[in-house]
Amino acid sequence: MGTQTTLQELYIHELKDAFSAEKQILKALPKMEKASGHKELQDAFRQHREVTEEHVRRLESILETLDVKPGGKKCKGMEGIIEEGEEMMKEAEGDTRDAALISAAQRVEHYEIAAYGTLRTFASQLGREEDARILQMTLDEEGTADHELSRLAESRINREATA
Repeated sequence: MGTQTTLQELYIHELKDAFSAEKQILKALPKMEKASGHKELQDAFRQHREVTEEHVRRLESILETLDVKPGGKKCKGMEGIIEEGEEMMKEAEGDTRDAALISAAQRVEHYEIAAYGTLRTFASQLGREEDARILQMTLDEEGTADHELSRLAESRINREATA
């Protein structure tokens, strides 16, 4: 039982960390949208904000079933990734800024993909199959966002930044 309790505590800690990360992303996305010069990229950031709001609701729901409040933890990893992205936005202009925005956004996505993959595995190991299903949906959506960013970069934005 000790191992399960320890994994349960780690699971809760990581859920709260993911919640903090998502809340930070919600604050960053409007800035990224505003900084972008490409309508398609702006649309992608706007759409991802809506999806991120759903991710926050899902995490709140899972934490509620565990009788845990979502706040009280700051995701320092996401804080650093966002700060780095803000620096990149300030240092680049025009199409190069859009390439930098995609780079920063993909770092965010990869961090989230790692977090949600781990959370899904923890949920399964703890016998929390409904949590695992919900976390897998979020993991899939993060992967889709990452692929969309790659598509935008490869189809147009990176080429325009080299001109």
